[in-house]
Amino acid sequence: MVWRLILLVILLVPLVVILPRLITGLYARSLTYSVEAAPKRSAVIVFGAGLWRDGSPTPVLRDRVATAARLYFAGKAEKLVMSGGNPTIDYDEPGAMRTYALSLGVPDEAIVLDYAGRRTYDTCYRARHIFGIQKATLVTQGFHLPRALYLCNHLGIDGIGVQADLRQYRRSSRTFWNLREIPATLGALWDVHVTRPLPILGDPEPIFPPEAQ
Repeated sequence: MVWRLILLVILLVPLVVILPRLITGLYARSLTYSVEAAPKRSAVIVFGAGLWRDGSPTPVLRDRVATAARLYFAGKAEKLVMSGGNPTIDYDEPGAMRTYALSLGVPDEAIVLDYAGRRTYDTCYRARHIFGIQKATLVTQGFHLPRALYLCNHLGIDGIGVQADLRQYRRSSRTFWNLREIPATLGALWDVHVTRPLPILGDPEPIFPPEAQ
C-alpha cells in the first residue's frame, strides 16, 4: 500500500508541474503575434518587471515598454497601460515605465498608469474592472506571455499577445524565470478557476467608451 502511494506521488508530481504550463502554452499559441502581424487593439497592457536600485527599468521592463511603443507607432494601439507595483515612494514601476516611454517619443496622453498591478492577475482584473478594457494586446516576454494571456482572457478581456524578447537575456535569468513560472502558472489556474480573489480596486476609470472598443 505504501509503495503504491509513493508510486502515485512520483507519477502525479511531474503532471502537476508540467500540465499547467502545457495548458497555458497551447492556449496562447494561436493568440501570439509579432508586432507587424498583430491586429489593432485599442489598448496595450504592459506588465511590470522590476526596477534597478536607482529606480530605472530593468532590461526586461525596457524591452516591454519598447515593444509597446513600437505597437503604438505602428498604429496598432491608442493607449498604453503601464501596470506595476508602487509599494513605496522610491519604487514606482508605472512611473518608471512612463518615463521610459516618453523618452521613446510616446505622447503622455497615450499613457495610462495602473499603480496596483502587483501581480499578473491583479493587472488583468483591474484592466477589465477599473479601466473598462474589453480588448487588448498584452506585451511581455515569451516565458510570461502564456500565463498573462490565459489570465486576461479568463477575466473578461479579449486578449492577444506580442512577445517583448528584444535581446538575448542571461541564461541564469532565463532559467530562473522559467522555474518561477511553474508555481506561478499553477497559482494562476487556481485563481481563475477556484478562488477568484479580489485585488485592490477603487472607482472605475474607463479609458474608452464601450462602443470605441
